[in-house]
Amino acid sequence: MMFKKRMFVYGMILLLILSLAACGSKTDNQSGQSSPTPASSNTPSSEPSTNAEKAGLTGEFEIQYFVGGYGDAWWLEVIEAFQKANPELKIKQSAGPKINEQMKPRWIQGNPPDVVYIDGAGSNERQMIDDGQLLDITDFLSTANNVDGEKLTDILIAQPTAYEGGKSYTLPLVFGSWGLFYDKALFRENGWSAPSNWGEFIETSEKIKASGIPALIHTGVYPYYINGGLLDSAIVAANGGDGSILTRQANLEEGSFSGEPVKKALNQIIELVDKQLIDKGSVSLNHTDSQAQWLQHKAGFIPNGLWLENEMKKDIPSGFEFGFLPSVAQDVGQNNIVIPYTNTIAIAKDAKNPEAAKAFLEFAFTKANAIRWAELTGALMNIKADLSSSSASEVVKDAMSFFNSNQTTVAPVAVLNADVEKVKQDAIVALTVSKITPEEWMKRMEEAAAKARKQ
Repeated sequence: MMFKKRMFVYGMILLLILSLAACGSKTDNQSGQSSPTPASSNTPSSEPSTNAEKAGLTGEFEIQYFVGGYGDAWWLEVIEAFQKANPELKIKQSAGPKINEQMKPRWIQGNPPDVVYIDGAGSNERQMIDDGQLLDITDFLSTANNVDGEKLTDILIAQPTAYEGGKSYTLPLVFGSWGLFYDKALFRENGWSAPSNWGEFIETSEKIKASGIPALIHTGVYPYYINGGLLDSAIVAANGGDGSILTRQANLEEGSFSGEPVKKALNQIIELVDKQLIDKGSVSLNHTDSQAQWLQHKAGFIPNGLWLENEMKKDIPSGFEFGFLPSVAQDVGQNNIVIPYTNTIAIAKDAKNPEAAKAFLEFAFTKANAIRWAELTGALMNIKADLSSSSASEVVKDAMSFFNSNQTTVAPVAVLNADVEKVKQDAIVALTVSKITPEEWMKRMEEAAAKARKQ
């Protein structure tokens, strides 16, 4: 016991000596530490102040990230700040539009990078998990705090996907939402109100139809747009706001495609069909054609994803104001329902520097970095952050106001078996043109799920 006390005292003396030496240094580099950088909306979170033990990482650390529509500006900023906080850490960036294919041999050979952002062609989260390539981070996430001292899972919009046994292998980094979009300027001009429930949606839609244009246009060639933007949120709303029904469908549970919530949601689609509120030409339109027609005010609403504004930025008419609604199928007083899509980040199971990998996640997932993501990419990071004073687009700010609200329920990310997904897409198109009934839709889906379970 006395030995431990003496060692503690010696340690404190040594720490004091080193601190005095550092204060007398002419430069920060001479002391092996970096100067703190105040966090702001224009600067990624600085090196940890409350988690000093996380600073001073050493060794080599490699991060792989795909460079696509979001660019690489955010990555470069955050990694530079992480390097400044850990000057002795040798950081290697493996990045680019073809990085997934370029790095594939290394993953197969068991020589992966430490951290990987899973996005773009050649990446498949589920396959990486099935192949045993990603680290189980369940325990880490249960206690992890970011460098600002906030519990990581408390500030996430969407929680990590729980796989078999409740285990998590990935952390959602990019958060997007399906929903309905409209032009605020057009609505103001015509005195139309943005709906907050199904009754108001029908009322507004009938007013739009009376003006001479369809209430809703969608992407019939890619039916997952209307599934994600309208049907799935209707199913969750009809299930009392419980998004676990989508998880049960993703798990191909018998009966999950044919219960009362599903039937109610399908009947809401039928109501739109019967009242002729859907553009009849939608069935033959691809995403850009339907979006272009909507921008030209040939329809009032369009189901789509939050990438819509950025994708169509060259074709947006002057004075157009994007409005966003995560859902409209809910009853009066019921929460809004968010159907999310995410891109995730993970730690390799064979990471050579797992300590640095975990520290990087704690460093990156801050509100300041979320603001910068919105400003630099036009999209949302999976962090609840106040974007009101940022330079992010208005539609992104609108969306974040929903995600920050306690009147909003975020459904789990659920991905269907590919064969079942194809049946679902074909079935929704058939439903919107009155070729099948809700009962036939449910029968098709249950049969597809049963077939997939046998594979």
